Amino acid sequence: MEPYAAVVTTGIYCRPGCGARARPDHVREYPLAAAAEAAGFRACFHCRPYRRPQTVSWLRPELVCRAVRLILDGALDRGTEDDLGARLGVSARHLRRLFAAHVGATPAGLARSSRAHFARRLLDDTDLSVLEIALATGFGSVRQLNRASKEIFHASPRALRAKRRKADRLAADGGLSLRLTYQGPLDWDAMLAYFAARAIPGVEYVADRTYRRTIVLDGDPGVLELAPGGEDHVVLVAHLPHWEELVHLVSRARRIASLDLDLDEPAGHLAHDPTIGPLLAVRPGLRTPGTWDPFETGVRAIVGQQVTIPAANTITGRLVERFGMPVGGLQPLGLTHTFPPASVLATADLRGLGLTGARQEAIRAFARAVATGDVVLDNSVPLDQLVESITAIAGLGAWTAHYLALRIGEPDAFPATDLGIRRALDREADVAVERWRPWRALAAMHLWTADGQPPAARPRAA
Repeated sequence: MEPYAAVVTTGIYCRPGCGARARPDHVREYPLAAAAEAAGFRACFHCRPYRRPQTVSWLRPELVCRAVRLILDGALDRGTEDDLGARLGVSARHLRRLFAAHVGATPAGLARSSRAHFARRLLDDTDLSVLEIALATGFGSVRQLNRASKEIFHASPRALRAKRRKADRLAADGGLSLRLTYQGPLDWDAMLAYFAARAIPGVEYVADRTYRRTIVLDGDPGVLELAPGGEDHVVLVAHLPHWEELVHLVSRARRIASLDLDLDEPAGHLAHDPTIGPLLAVRPGLRTPGTWDPFETGVRAIVGQQVTIPAANTITGRLVERFGMPVGGLQPLGLTHTFPPASVLATADLRGLGLTGARQEAIRAFARAVATGDVVLDNSVPLDQLVESITAIAGLGAWTAHYLALRIGEPDAFPATDLGIRRALDREADVAVERWRPWRALAAMHLWTADGQPPAARPRAA
């Protein structure tokens, strides 16, 4: 991942690729925009680095990467640095030391920068009022937003809105439209084909190159739509009951299409591999499919054990119809229900859906483990720990654990027993798998796609 460049003589920092030129001895490099801001630099008006997502290289310490992801998901809006450190198994002091060394900003500074950047994008892209934007970005009041805006952008929100470009404003026939930017190529058609094949009836629907799904926001139903926008962004249209916490919703929405994945790093590692390199050359924009709701994806994976993809869709649709929350008025969008939460399925009577007794109990046990925190799906725990917690549940094996880990964004997850992968690799699997670390998830996606059925419907083991 290329660093941000800050010029000491102007006090301005730029995103990689900006046309601005400065003497090399006047330039300082920072891994994140938040780091440049912490050092006192202001965002360039030309390249607008606030429109680029703040992510860190997975090649940095794993704990730092997990902390950054949790912060961008709102961990510090709902808790303290001490709480965040406890989730990660370290002290807040140690976490701040790691951030000073590898991020260049404090955890709290990154959270504040992320909220301010999102507010700036809302000022550009929408006609939401400044008060609505303050609530949507977690600042809580216009005064707090004003203070952050002046410190980070050196201008008030109203002054920044006055500077927006005519092409920035997005309009939609209902809902709120937002640009979700990404770096590198994106094979949207491959991503959409994956989702279309596994769309849960009533909850997900794919049509006209658009992915739609129901969500629950603070107990109220809503709808998200993702569609291609331009060469560097996807357009999100959000139909929501209220705008509070919009900044965290957008962060989760980005995960659906793995928009935070920097393909340069895995591509550089895998490009010369004799197995994956040729596949990567054919489909450079292929990304691992993400998810809005890890619990939902886990249940769908359990249902899909040892049955075909269409059969799993049918059974999951029955489960949703019986236990999900009905949402009226969405039939024209192909949507009818929200997915039932873990607290509901933990004690649900799953008879009559087409599940074996063992699958019924596996779903209930998985739901109980998620509800009680025995299985943690927020990316705060290492891959090995996540796999161990899932495989401790009767009926759930390595395939299910690694497949779910892959979908929630673990870059080194690898369902090694999958028949599609075994068929593609034949006997060289064990040797090849070690070559691909720490990007085995992307390698698996290329193998599935080349095999013509990503992923295989029948794992070798649960």
